[in-house]
Amino acid sequence: MTHALPDVSLSESPLNASALEWVGMEGIDLPITLAEPGYRRQLHAKVDMQVDLPEPGIKGIHMSRLYRLLEPLANGRALLPGRLRQLLRAMVASHGDCHSSHARLRLHFSLLVRRAALKSDGLSGWKAYPMVIDASLVGGQVALTSQVTVAYSSTCPCSAALTRQLQEQGFLAAFAGQGLLAPETVAAWLRQHGTLATPHSQRSLAEVSVSHSSGAGHFGLLGLIDTIEQALATPVQTAVKRADEQAFAALNGQNLMFVEDAARRLQGALAHYPEAKIKVRHMESLHPHDAIAMAG
Repeated sequence: MTHALPDVSLSESPLNASALEWVGMEGIDLPITLAEPGYRRQLHAKVDMQVDLPEPGIKGIHMSRLYRLLEPLANGRALLPGRLRQLLRAMVASHGDCHSSHARLRLHFSLLVRRAALKSDGLSGWKAYPMVIDASLVGGQVALTSQVTVAYSSTCPCSAALTRQLQEQGFLAAFAGQGLLAPETVAAWLRQHGTLATPHSQRSLAEVSVSHSSGAGHFGLLGLIDTIEQALATPVQTAVKRADEQAFAALNGQNLMFVEDAARRLQGALAHYPEAKIKVRHMESLHPHDAIAMAG
């Protein structure tokens, strides 16, 4: 004779009855397939998912129901805004006996992209862009946002100006009273003393979030990343040879940036994105603290 297994979430009442805003799971491992124009790859995601529990007398939700609803995202079909909308509605429907009406979902993953070197033909490497996609169904309204983190290099304009002043002073001291100088003489001095002082640079991070329509054909994540990198002009590199490193140094010299400059560049470049929010962080090499700017 088969005995029914007990389910205390149904048979027992909570000791302290109260409604709960969100109940669910965090950090569920899941393979997802991201398909963008010119990009398709299976990625490892961590998923958080919850529903509300508005009924004080119900002891707990059915987490296994939520977990099983994730399986269609792991079947190789592309992750699309419409599929997340369907999943949110299925999460609420699966908990009708708990009177749930809200659901939310968060996916954490890194978007892997092969990036070519700045100068060297045939040289490239892989770069990972941390991503978060948030989806929610609250009050019958679906909201979708994505956040990407892009690493770049920033060279301080103030430090560059102070460096140029020291180089100027060094040059004047070396050639005081000598009149006209041959270009070869100047070039030889620069080769030896051009780094008499150097401006400080640092690895920096731009965190950008934008909203999406749940009816959109795709998230456009790669296009968003490209827009950010083109605006900043100094994205960190993967594989490099000396020619690529030199080209990167030139980009830094041509794009001196305070955090305010970086944030404003992104504001202009992302003006056509809905509800763009920007945070830039320069991890100072001069100070033990970071500089930040936010917009949106």
